[in-house]
Amino acid sequence: MISAVCFINAELGEEIKVRREVGMFQGVKRVVELFGEYDLLVLIKADDLRQVDFIIDSIRKIEGVKATKTFIEAEY
Repeated sequence: MISAVCFINAELGEEIKVRREVGMFQGVKRVVELFGEYDLLVLIKADDLRQVDFIIDSIRKIEGVKATKTFIEAEY
């Protein structure tokens, strides 16, 4: 199981719409609204990196998403 965190910058006024759409993706466990540099924090659990990539690509295609930054948990 892979864990990842994705920070999202949304267009002004689109945060709630983006949050709703992101929350519907399989593998997204939580979406948190933020104040500061990023608007949303997304917690992801996926079976493999391919699924993480699919989720992030899907997030980037949502109208109102300006940019994303993703961090994948390191496992040793």
